[in-house]
Amino acid sequence: MPEHRQQRALRMGVIGTANIAIRRIMPVLAEHDQVDLVAVASRDEARAAQVGAVFGCEGVGGYEALLEREDLDAVYIPLPPGMHHEWAMRALRSGKHVLVEKPMSDAYEKTLELLTTASRLGLVLAENFMFLHHSQHAAVRAMLDESVGGMRQFSGTFAVPPLAPDSFRYRPELGGGALLDVGVYPLRAAQLHLTGELEVLGAFLRVDEATGVDVAGSVLLCDERGVTAQLDFGFEHAYRSMYALWGDRGRVSVQRAFTPPEQLRPVVRIEQQDVVTERALSEDNQVFNAMDAFVRTALGGARPAGEETATLRQALLVERVRQVARTVGVPASTSRLLVGGPGAH
Repeated sequence: MPEHRQQRALRMGVIGTANIAIRRIMPVLAEHDQVDLVAVASRDEARAAQVGAVFGCEGVGGYEALLEREDLDAVYIPLPPGMHHEWAMRALRSGKHVLVEKPMSDAYEKTLELLTTASRLGLVLAENFMFLHHSQHAAVRAMLDESVGGMRQFSGTFAVPPLAPDSFRYRPELGGGALLDVGVYPLRAAQLHLTGELEVLGAFLRVDEATGVDVAGSVLLCDERGVTAQLDFGFEHAYRSMYALWGDRGRVSVQRAFTPPEQLRPVVRIEQQDVVTERALSEDNQVFNAMDAFVRTALGGARPAGEETATLRQALLVERVRQVARTVGVPASTSRLLVGGPGAH
């Protein structure tokens, strides 16, 4: 067994200084009792040093320099989706476990290659879908038989207001677009409740002609039982993050499905005939749970059953949505208003 799998603490590095890394991930890694946060890399050496100083780790100028280090067991990669394959592959080939932000890559074949490489090298490779690690989803599954009955339809939405115009999400060469940024969430949530290989019956993508990326979309799926899923996503909307399950006995909806704050007690709404019930569930920290799951696995723990299969199914589903989707362009004059309007953050 490799030496790093016998250590009590996982020596980790971070490739990139994205907002999500600084606000949500690095604070958890820095405090985790089984993680030694060793270094953070940026192409801007001064930026790396600044971020490293905040979290008590070394700042490294350049991603390559971080991967050449021998004092790391694993890396976290919060780069834009179009860069995931290159840097995850380099990390694996340098002998390091990898936690990569969702989506694992911007194409099915790339995701397959990464998973195949990780398996061949005996390394842990995980896609960071943090919402899957919140306890509210297991609680909802436990109440389905009583509250929903036979499933008929799943619906899910994740949408946010327009983003800063210089965001990578508006750059197609970096894997930008709403499908890869927010659309993957309801697609992944649908797979929690629908069964087997999902068929894409229809899809729509609204493309910003000024940037060439999709800024909104809708997808209709169907599983082998005939249960359908209606999914909507985008970043030209008021914020919404929810999903609902509708059956022959009732309807259950989760109002803060994908990014609930750790202090929030999520509320599940149950509608049956003339009775409406709201249940407040327990607080949970999905960021810590996701990091903890990766750390424990990288230190030699059992891998979650079906994780690789689910990751591949997700990548294939995204690919099929792209193949089926009808696209409609947003005129450049309108798109400039969208990305630069008062809702930008």
